[in-house]
Amino acid sequence: MAQAVGILEVYGLVAAFVAGDAGCKAANVTLEPFDRNKPGHPETLKVPLLVVVKFRGSVSEVTAAVEAAEKAANAVSGVVCKYIIPNPEEGTNKMLRLNGLDKS
Repeated sequence: MAQAVGILEVYGLVAAFVAGDAGCKAANVTLEPFDRNKPGHPETLKVPLLVVVKFRGSVSEVTAAVEAAEKAANAVSGVVCKYIIPNPEEGTNKMLRLNGLDKS
């Protein structure tokens, strides 16, 4: 059975680290590599970098991790969106392994 995935998009790298830490402490999940999104109009955002935090585990554990991560990120700079995929398709699993933080 495939593991669920929780996706949380936050404002900035600091919020991503805080969210990832909180989610992993709150639930039995693994943290996938962060990904970044460079918005088209960064000057309109409070932080010009969006970072995606991804958790893997059972649906209940991922749900608990995303809730804790959202609370923690909102205390730093905020959350853009969140979503939980209970049973991702193989193509989705491949996309989850991508990350843009190690590319310039």
